Amino acid sequence: MNFDLTDEQEMMRDTFARFLDEHSSTVRVRKAQDTGGFDAALWSGLAELGAFAMRVPETAGGMELGLFDAALLMEEAGRTLVSGPLAEALVATRLLGQLGGQDDLLERAIGGEAVVTIALHDIADKPVQWIAGGAVAQAVVARRGAEVVLVTVDGAGSAEPNLATTPIAEIDLAAAATEVLAAGEEALATFAAAVEEWKLHIAVGLSGIGRQALVMAAAYAGERKAFGQLIGTFQGISHPLADLLCDVDGAKFLAWKAIRDIHDGSHEAGATISLAYWYACDAAARAVAQGLHTFGGFGLSSEYDIHLYNLRAKALPLVAGDPALALEEAGRRLYADETPALPAAGDVPLDFDLGEEARQVCAELAELFATKVTPEMKARFHYSWEGYVPEVHKMLADHNLLFPGLPEHLAGRRITPYARIAAMGELERQGYNTPGANVAAMVAMMIDKYGSDELKTEVLPRITGGDVLCSLGYSEPSCGSDVFAAQCKATQQEDGSWRIDGTKMWTSGANLSSYVLMLTRTNPDVPKHKGLTMFIVPLKTEGVTVQAVHTFQDERTNITFYDGVVIPDSWRLGEIDGGVKTMSAALELEHGGGFSKVMKAMIEAAEDLTRQIGIAGETRTQCRLARSVAHLWISDMLTYRAQWSSIEKKPNHAFGPMAKMYSSEKFLSDSRDLLDLTAPLSLSKREGAARLLNQCYRHAAGTTIYGGTSEVHRSMVAERGLGLPRTRG
Repeated sequence: MNFDLTDEQEMMRDTFARFLDEHSSTVRVRKAQDTGGFDAALWSGLAELGAFAMRVPETAGGMELGLFDAALLMEEAGRTLVSGPLAEALVATRLLGQLGGQDDLLERAIGGEAVVTIALHDIADKPVQWIAGGAVAQAVVARRGAEVVLVTVDGAGSAEPNLATTPIAEIDLAAAATEVLAAGEEALATFAAAVEEWKLHIAVGLSGIGRQALVMAAAYAGERKAFGQLIGTFQGISHPLADLLCDVDGAKFLAWKAIRDIHDGSHEAGATISLAYWYACDAAARAVAQGLHTFGGFGLSSEYDIHLYNLRAKALPLVAGDPALALEEAGRRLYADETPALPAAGDVPLDFDLGEEARQVCAELAELFATKVTPEMKARFHYSWEGYVPEVHKMLADHNLLFPGLPEHLAGRRITPYARIAAMGELERQGYNTPGANVAAMVAMMIDKYGSDELKTEVLPRITGGDVLCSLGYSEPSCGSDVFAAQCKATQQEDGSWRIDGTKMWTSGANLSSYVLMLTRTNPDVPKHKGLTMFIVPLKTEGVTVQAVHTFQDERTNITFYDGVVIPDSWRLGEIDGGVKTMSAALELEHGGGFSKVMKAMIEAAEDLTRQIGIAGETRTQCRLARSVAHLWISDMLTYRAQWSSIEKKPNHAFGPMAKMYSSEKFLSDSRDLLDLTAPLSLSKREGAARLLNQCYRHAAGTTIYGGTSEVHRSMVAERGLGLPRTRG
């Protein structure tokens, strides 16, 4: 897996960023608006840096760089509101180079002396069109029926006042002089591929616009005070910005996925392009609107730059028409076998593959489940602790696949973190995704690192051998996500033993487990995070009461009571009052994660139900399923980034919380929407797709709560991703 740029790409991006910071500052953007929204000097400077030659074939005098290189330029162009039709010029110059016959015009376009743009609709059907850059262009590349033509428009397009003061113009292309560049199926495919490339350029440019608007809003919220507080400390300000950061990054990553899909020849490539474009149009529009709102009344003032982003985010894509049509297009590409022509991707450093070792361990797990797990065992599977099947748990331990990422002495295989992630995904695909194994792995690591010889002799082998389960005793009735506020007391006795008194809430699996990993308060006289100590507490001991708490999700969790429970000091983990440090061992297993696997299963169930009720071919059905697919793929990409940055020790700006929060929220909203789409059959709990979708609707509600609520994660994203001050209610 790789999210890094090559050294050459880093240099190129930095070069364009520095140039645009100076030559496309908001001062320059405002000045360009005085002359119709085109900055000729900026255009020439971009040409000198090779911008317009990037995608032109080498045989035509260009650099023939890849789609990803162009995407890096477009993100910076969006961030700095480049004054000119850059996305259109990139694809138009490439078309001139591919189709040939216009060497002089191509040379002038590459050199920044001429502006060549593209018509996005067939002029045989729509001769009068709005053209990006039409007010300053010398020529337009267009489709006319079975031909690709060059339309000379020098002087034909006249600027008129428009939303963002960009050099668009409505031109009667049928009335201008035209020259046929090429004709036939191959030529039309080349032109169609250029339009697909344009969508990707716009998607990435919009993500740059949206992200910069959020950065500006966050900076303002970190300085502006209201009611004696920085407004950035208010969750009403910070949390919407955190949500939108996930959205604009997600839009960019959809475009990145599309580029990699094209490179790999994936059947998903065409749909990913459409979804990236549609999602970026929506995400950027919402990001700039919220950014402006953060400024309050000042955001309405033309003196503040945020309004420039608000207008440009709408103006950039709307020259092609309603962006919602792209969602319909994605639906057809996913569900009606519509296959578009695609541009060449070129070299792509991005890699979202988990590797050969991952494939091998997944194949081994699949074989075990196919040959060793009976239908009766599978009937007991459930996503919760209640899906624990002792025979399957033991089988996995016997094959060193219960904790494959742990060292060999802990019954693991020391496989790569990527392979471990893949193994967890395969277990989920098989339906055996009970949390029991994950918690047991965490407890095993903590005992191995901090436990006494007694724990390592008596308890650890039972855990690693797959003979027992462990549960977590963190949350309490008075403190949910704020585990450091734990009040369950551990008091040391004269003989060195410890007496534990208190209550733990949401002790899932306690009815099945032999031990609980417990966080206790050992010193009430120091700051709350300093007076905590960890213990292993046997649940089958005097003074422990386990009381069931049932949920509407078909889950059982527990509330556990500890009344004078006495354990020896040898069952303590780590130093007294050093619980926070001890807990950190668990972070070695954390690489960020979401709910992609169950989201995928939910979408497949919904697809099945739409066929059963006879609505599979309807446009509304395809659109709503496609929207859920977009959320699924973004969840995947955000999770990959979190995992990669954690494993490779890269700077991590709350990428894990972003992945968890985004995927859980989309799981919740999509489960609701797909339940609606497939009603009334989705109300049933009958075996099969209806039962699964029904369960997903109930399951999703919990995913935004456990493992840290979405509100907690939004605060983390706001603080670490946008630099906002620590949030408050």
